Amino acid sequence: MDDHRRTGGSLIGRRGAPLQIVRALRSGHWPTLLGAWLHFEVSFMVWLLVGALSIAIASELGLSATQTGLLVAVPLLSGALLRIPVGISSDRMGAKRTGLAILLCELAGLGWAWLGASSYLHMLLTGLLLGVAGASFAVALPLASRVYPPAHQGLAMGIAASANSGTVLAMWFAPRIAELTGWQGAFGVMAAPVLMTTLLFAGLVQSDRRLGRTGAVAWRPALVDVGRDPFMYWLCGLYAITFGGFVGLSSSLPFFLHDHYAVGVVAAGSLTALCGLVGSLIRPLGGYVADRVGGLTVLPTILGAITLLLAFVGSLPTLPWAVVLIVTAVAAMGFGNGVVFQVASGRFAKQMGIVSGVVGAAGGLGGFLLPLCLGWLKDLTGTFSFGFWLFAACAGWGLVGARYLKGQPRYAGDLPMV
Repeated sequence: MDDHRRTGGSLIGRRGAPLQIVRALRSGHWPTLLGAWLHFEVSFMVWLLVGALSIAIASELGLSATQTGLLVAVPLLSGALLRIPVGISSDRMGAKRTGLAILLCELAGLGWAWLGASSYLHMLLTGLLLGVAGASFAVALPLASRVYPPAHQGLAMGIAASANSGTVLAMWFAPRIAELTGWQGAFGVMAAPVLMTTLLFAGLVQSDRRLGRTGAVAWRPALVDVGRDPFMYWLCGLYAITFGGFVGLSSSLPFFLHDHYAVGVVAAGSLTALCGLVGSLIRPLGGYVADRVGGLTVLPTILGAITLLLAFVGSLPTLPWAVVLIVTAVAAMGFGNGVVFQVASGRFAKQMGIVSGVVGAAGGLGGFLLPLCLGWLKDLTGTFSFGFWLFAACAGWGLVGARYLKGQPRYAGDLPMV
């Protein structure tokens, strides 16, 4: 009987998986899930749009590497800082209402960049406004979670989180559009998918009254509670390396490739799009492997790989080797993103709302610091090497921290879920 069950289960697992996924998606309100995915997809695109157009902007405005690094980093900073208040707003004001407000802010920022921005200061202010797109994370994931039963929330949230592939849209299309219309015109053209998403989001997503809310005041004690746990600060640091590296490199790679290797605007965007695609697609695999063997078991290997790969990138090898190393490093970071959140869910299962906001904000802050340091150290030393070596040192610190956490008995709850 046991053999029959095992064999039958195996066959069902192999042949019935697509059908089970369809049934799982039908168990909740799939139009809301689609709306959440669209929101995060176009918002991630907008979040990295300044980075995608940084070469053209820097060339026209005559920016230094430090100025370009700051320009690219500003949207990442404002997105990081807004993730927590946007998460709170989703609970207090409603996720749908908050999501629509974010999309309208994105449209305002794109419109200003298209029709009004003409100086470096204007573009810095535009970056601050477009940074609100980075807070979409705190809308899309709660939406996906609230419209599905607990048994299928992992699938729903995984689908919503896969929309960080919006990186590909920004890096692939924006430079090509800019060649035809100029960088200001590219902002105008990229407003079209945001406008369409706004209309679809308004029609697809359930009303806030039907979605329900998780509590208007509960976030305060939850924030104080998780703030007392040192494990939270380790998670923030680790996510600042993995997600911060992913989004920071995605934003700064175009101007690095153009400045050091003289890669053309379109080619630099294409290579960055490849990195973003690989880093996005591999994230669910990181979570799956962490489920099987334990996140804290996997993290030292991932962080060790990131450390070595970035150290080699810092040696500034020939372009083909640099591309291979960077794509592999970004893939390791994307894998690590899934692992870190598996660890977070195991440690803070009852507080994942506030934990997602805090850890996500730390990741965005890491993304802000990376392009800023790359540009500043390039102007200071005349080479990008020291920026990559500094990032490699941070990843090395993360490796030491992950090994320390693994050896602590009080964190022994990090067990494989088989």
